[in-house]
Amino acid sequence: MGPYPSSPIGARRTGDAAHPATGLPARADVAIVGAGVIGLAIAWRVAQAGRSVAVIERGAIGSGASLAATGMLAPAAEHEPGSDPLLPLALDSLRRWPGFRDELQAASGLDIDYRADGTLVLALGRDEVERLRFRHDLQRRSGLTAEWITGTEVRRREPALRPSVTAGVFCPLDHQVDPRLVMAALVRACRAAGVALVENSPVTGLDRTGGRVSGLRTAEGAIAAETVILAAGAWSGEGGLLPESLALPVRPLKGQSLALRTTRQTGTLTHMVWTEQVHMAPKGDGHLIVGATVEERGFQAGVTAGGLYALLEGARRVLPGIEEMEVEAVWSGFRPTSDDDAPILGAIAPGLVAATGHHRNGYLLAPVTADAIAALVTTGAMPAVARDFSRSRFAHASRASA
Repeated sequence: MGPYPSSPIGARRTGDAAHPATGLPARADVAIVGAGVIGLAIAWRVAQAGRSVAVIERGAIGSGASLAATGMLAPAAEHEPGSDPLLPLALDSLRRWPGFRDELQAASGLDIDYRADGTLVLALGRDEVERLRFRHDLQRRSGLTAEWITGTEVRRREPALRPSVTAGVFCPLDHQVDPRLVMAALVRACRAAGVALVENSPVTGLDRTGGRVSGLRTAEGAIAAETVILAAGAWSGEGGLLPESLALPVRPLKGQSLALRTTRQTGTLTHMVWTEQVHMAPKGDGHLIVGATVEERGFQAGVTAGGLYALLEGARRVLPGIEEMEVEAVWSGFRPTSDDDAPILGAIAPGLVAATGHHRNGYLLAPVTADAIAALVTTGAMPAVARDFSRSRFAHASRASA
């Protein structure tokens, strides 16, 4: 069974004006390491600001987490104890999404299946209801829009759910997109803006001139750049590229997901639906995405029987119709997770900028990240909403615990 996600550009082109015959331009104003949703969104915004941009990707575009994601824009459903510091950034980015969507669809000519139907978070049984009450109270205290609804009301909104659903929380402002369409649109928008996209070219080192990062090296050669942006997702914390003094506390958090093919006979969902075990996201092409496991497995790729069983059983527990749906694809990916589950944004050395560690929120945070990093490149400063997410916060935490 082939994977559902696929690279939005396929094999690297060499005849395109944005792709020199060598596959790697000799120089660019900005060189970005990593072609996931964060790297491409930044590249597009920086190119729109008039800078020349090259994006260098170790594998296929989107192959780390971006094409393995569900595409949730869900700050309310995602909110949990300890995540209040991230909430202003998340809500700011959600407000930017409609404009980002409109610009991206206009620049690419592609619809990204932006859905504003909201999220239903469900509970079955007394214990889950108590935990959901706690979650709802947290959402309300944090100023989020979240409505407590009865099991009867849940089933009125989603008739295909089991009668055993006891209660729910409806988050009307949580939206979603189709990651495959967003990535394809970003590739088109980047190309139209003159961005050079280079796949299958791992970065092996950084060049420095006079104490400043001045470019990077790959097996194909070197590229000189005024600014290098590290947006390599789960690989941003790998040793070798950065000296120990600049190491980023980012690790891979594996997730397995599957795509079910729905039909008129099987029915499907209208909203994103979350339980304590899984989340399910209906897409405009008829797929129902079920995700995602959370596994500390390093870079151990692949799909396991245990992972698939957990996903299918978690979905079947609330949606009996999945028994008749075809399993069209299964896959795994690696979330880029920082030590506090929040992104790392901003300059980490002269000429070197980080934009990584977005955990489960890469799609949600793409607009605000792209705008913040583009502002840093063009004006020398990020907007206030992004400034608390510098790498320096981890040094402060280390000193406080010493």
